[in-house]
Amino acid sequence: GFFPSCAVEVEVKDASNATCLYAKWMMKFLIKYETNSSDYKNTTLDLLSDVTHNGSVCGNDTQAALLAVEFGEGHSWSVNFTKNNDTYQGGFITFTYNTNDAAVFPDAKRKGPVTVVVKDTMGPVQLNDVFVCHSTEFLEAENVTQIFWNLTMQPFVQNGTISKKESRCRADTPTSAPTVLPTAANVTTASTTLSPAPTTAPKPVENPDTGNYFLKNGNETCLLATVGLQLNISQDKPHLINVNPKTTHADGACGNTTATLKLNDGNSTLIAF
Repeated sequence: GFFPSCAVEVEVKDASNATCLYAKWMMKFLIKYETNSSDYKNTTLDLLSDVTHNGSVCGNDTQAALLAVEFGEGHSWSVNFTKNNDTYQGGFITFTYNTNDAAVFPDAKRKGPVTVVVKDTMGPVQLNDVFVCHSTEFLEAENVTQIFWNLTMQPFVQNGTISKKESRCRADTPTSAPTVLPTAANVTTASTTLSPAPTTAPKPVENPDTGNYFLKNGNETCLLATVGLQLNISQDKPHLINVNPKTTHADGACGNTTATLKLNDGNSTLIAF
């Protein structure tokens, strides 16, 4: 999907007016909430232009850095970072949304702030590296899906200068696998096989091939989709893309009340259900 939203840019400075934490990213939130009639509605919370970051903290060897933003009618989001020897790493993401915001949560049964805490999935990054992730990332917890993309971030900036050296997220790095000749066996399990991205996209056929995409929870399959997918993107002119099951990898998560299926092909096209 395409997620229109405003980019957020935060630059935190220390007492000497030197930059100590920098971040620029885009995000939005999908939230399910209960109404006064005891049914549930889905709503979308976007970041607009009224974003502040007064709660952000530089951090040091003994204190965690904190990137914190406030926006809209009482909504806030933050993530903390810890430093360990030569690396830094994200800790916990805390998101608070305010159901008193009637424009976003009309007829909400529960009034007031609701806080969701989830572990950050970012692994250790070398100090003085900028962490960059253009791919779309999803975090799900307690009826909230947090969506992030176009992320550039560096806590613990050294000497007040943002680094030019990048550390990219795994999703931005193409994964190649040995060429596998099509057989009846690997076509039916195509979601587990990745192939190198073609140099030129083949012209889509009229009907997309059907693929079997599945997720496992332990040893049990928790989500199964058998589907042929074609994207019709209208930009300067219509552009058709068939999702190729032979080069498409299924990822995601199964929860108690929600499940997410993400399809990522060799051209980094990402579709999430």
